[in-house]
Amino acid sequence: MFQDEIVEEIHRIREEYSRSFEHDLKAIFADLQKQQAESGREVVNLPRKPGLTTRWSGRARDLGDDANNTSHRST
Repeated sequence: MFQDEIVEEIHRIREEYSRSFEHDLKAIFADLQKQQAESGREVVNLPRKPGLTTRWSGRARDLGDDANNTSHRST
C-alpha cells in the first residue's frame, strides 16, 4: 500500500498537537480561537448556500419530503 510522507507528517503533527492538550477538544478549540485572534487576520463568515444542508444538520425543512418520511429504509 502506498504511504504518502506528507499525509503521515500531517497525522503525526495533529496527534502531537492533540496530545499536548490531553485530547481535550474544548482546550484545543480555545487554543485555536486564541491563535486566530492573535494572528491579526480578518475572519470572514460566508453565508450558507441554499440547498446544501444535509440530514445531519437538523434542518428538515431544507431537505424536502424525504426528511419527513423516515419510516422507509433502503435495502
